Amino acid sequence: MALIVHKYGGTSMGSTERIRNVAKRVAKWARAGHQMVVVPSAMSGETNRLLGLAKELAPAKPTGAYSRELDMLAATGEQASSALLAIALQTEGMESVSYAGWQVPIRTDSAYTKARIESIDDARVRADLDAGRVVIVTGFQGIDDQGHITTLGRGGSDTSAVAVAAAMKAHECLIYTDVDGVYTTDPRVVPEARRLQTVSFEEMLEMASLGSKVLQIRSVEFAGKYKVPLRVLSSFTPWDIDINEEAKSGTLITFEEDEQMEQAIVSGIAFSREEAKISVLGVPDKPGIAYQILGAVADANIEVDVIIQNISKDGKTDFSFTVNRSEFARAVDLLKDKVLPGLGAQEIKGDPKICKVSIVGIGMRSHVGIASQMFRCLSEEGINIQMISTSEIKTSVVIDEKYMELAVRALHKTFDLDQPGNGKPAQS
Repeated sequence: MALIVHKYGGTSMGSTERIRNVAKRVAKWARAGHQMVVVPSAMSGETNRLLGLAKELAPAKPTGAYSRELDMLAATGEQASSALLAIALQTEGMESVSYAGWQVPIRTDSAYTKARIESIDDARVRADLDAGRVVIVTGFQGIDDQGHITTLGRGGSDTSAVAVAAAMKAHECLIYTDVDGVYTTDPRVVPEARRLQTVSFEEMLEMASLGSKVLQIRSVEFAGKYKVPLRVLSSFTPWDIDINEEAKSGTLITFEEDEQMEQAIVSGIAFSREEAKISVLGVPDKPGIAYQILGAVADANIEVDVIIQNISKDGKTDFSFTVNRSEFARAVDLLKDKVLPGLGAQEIKGDPKICKVSIVGIGMRSHVGIASQMFRCLSEEGINIQMISTSEIKTSVVIDEKYMELAVRALHKTFDLDQPGNGKPAQS
């Protein structure tokens, strides 16, 4: 008997029929002798519906008080789906109980709409498991020190599930989604994309951070920190599929390097449309400039990604960085109002129509010329590179968003990711 955590996304919970199928699947695992904790998302479209209502009523200049109410509102979506799943399980003859994040409790900081988990008290959940119940815990939410409900940001249910699995030392955390695993890239962009049977934690971390929507990055960080075995698989397989077959399906995120990983030069192509570039032009080239610019942005809780500082000319330099497109307007306003006046810069330019395309592979550590191969491929397609960022196992470029799909298709072909071999080049 093992403790297993299941997480189901909004699409899997999208109707009473789908909730019924989830209940049947969970009941199958419970009858096989496993202790089951389930973390569901809100029903598909529900969070967007609720936040849309809030947007209609929102003040012209929202404050922290507005963010608090957004969390109060958004948390109801997961609460509803958790209760409905508990009812569906009871119909299957399984004892079950649902808990909101604050009832567990899942304790977080007070950064409303993007809170971070600080601790989880598992005593209540363990007591129910020991009593033979299936426990449903709302994803995406928790409670801060003041007793206010918080939410973890979009995709936060993944993080909740992995955090619960880590706190309870679960045997495995299964993330059920509307795709059947992690692919070399998005199959909607490249039909030849292939499912990876395994992917290393490091590769998954890079792919999640670079725009792959399969797993939320914080869930991968949690999994890495606490060594939680993680599997991504489809919730649209028949619920009565053999449990042994199901337990080996999808993609396993592994922490063990196998002997073939050295050969896997590039495992996948990640991309993100949600990027915007900000350039501060004519900045005095002196110590502390980067901090003056980026410190103010960080203090506003805006995440910065790719950063470039140009070579100084006549004591002036240009400083460029990227932010999430949703934070673009706020970042520009902040710089114009609070940073530019004291900085002595000439102007601020912004470009919200960019994207980021990245190649990822643990084998890049030991192979030279991979970045140049990427740049040659983009050059041959007539795609201009605006910014470059690298690490041991990834190279990212910022390009005009209209070339994104062309770039992804070309790179996927260049690195032979359409060939069989789990992300490895075809052998000549």
